[in-house]
Amino acid sequence: MGSTDDVIRAGVGGLEAFDFGVTPHTTAPELARARVAIVTTAGLRPDGIGVWTHGQSFTELDARDRDFTLAHLSPNFDRVGIAADLNIVYPIDRLEELAASGVIGSVAPRHFSFMGAQPDHTLTTIRLDTGPAVAKMLRDDGVDVVVLTPV
Repeated sequence: MGSTDDVIRAGVGGLEAFDFGVTPHTTAPELARARVAIVTTAGLRPDGIGVWTHGQSFTELDARDRDFTLAHLSPNFDRVGIAADLNIVYPIDRLEELAASGVIGSVAPRHFSFMGAQPDHTLTTIRLDTGPAVAKMLRDDGVDVVVLTPV
């Protein structure tokens, strides 16, 4: 038997994946002029609720707030680092430092959190509904670059 990675790859290697076809893209402005937002799959909640209860939806995170609950349902990761420093999954303080020093243009006024541990059958909701909804809000906020923090 090989590594755990080999075992997992052998188990999922033959699964069909959705074909997105052509992926449209644009060239972002240089970072010194770019507005940056965070999208995380940490399941962060601003309302103090400790368990993610809204399925494949998302929560808006106000850039001024830091008091979030890690409501991610999966017990399969070490939460110690996140408890010590929220910037592990939500690097808002680092973005503000980069903006203050002129490395990036600005920090978006809001950011977004999904809950990463999703059953396979719910990914369609993210692909067709909540993902495009968040993309529209990011565009409405003038966001040029997104930092993705997978959990």
